[in-house]
Formats: sequence, C-alpha cells, structure tokens
Amino acid sequence: MEMKKRINLELRDRALEEVTELVLDNCLCVNGETEGLNDTFKKLEFLRMANVELSLLARLPKDIQDEEDDDNYIEGEEEEEEKVALQREKRKRDAGDYEEEEDD
Repeated sequence: MEMKKRINLELRDRALEEVTELVLDNCLCVNGETEGLNDTFKKLEFLRMANVELSLLARLPKDIQDEEDDDNYIEGEEEEEEKVALQREKRKRDAGDYEEEEDD
C-alpha cells in the first residue's frame, strides 16, 4: 500500500494537527521518498517506518527532529541513509541467493 493511503487509514478521522503517533510499517515509498508527511503534523512525536525502503529523509516533518541541535539531526540523517543503503544491498544479495537456490 502506498504511504499516502496508509497515512489516511492511520488518521482514523483525526486532524493532522492532532496526531502524535504514526506507524507506517511496510508501506510503499514512491521513489524512496516520504509522501503525505509534512509540517501539518504539528504534534507528531513518534513516527515508525520499518521496511518502507526509504532513501531520502529530507521531506520528513520538521517537528520530529531535535530542534535544539540540528547538527546531530544532519549526522543522524546521513547515518540513517547509509544504513538504508546497506540494508537494500543485503536484501538484493539475499534475493539473488534465493533465486540461485531455486534454479538448482
């Protein structure tokens, strides 16, 4: 399911401005970017996006970052992007190994 549709389901008729937690596990990130997340989520404190193949963090709502220390946020973003890239490569390798086993 695409991220934007999943957000609409998770809202459960709540206003974006009132949402404090959002779980978007296993949904599809189009082009590796978040879609539907923006600064309208003014009270967002917890955001989980496991297994979404995210490759760009630049479009996340600003209120979930540590506003006191933006330098740490940037370093964390770079580290997260590196982790995502490594996980993607591992999945590709694992998928390749699986396909080879099936051919035998």
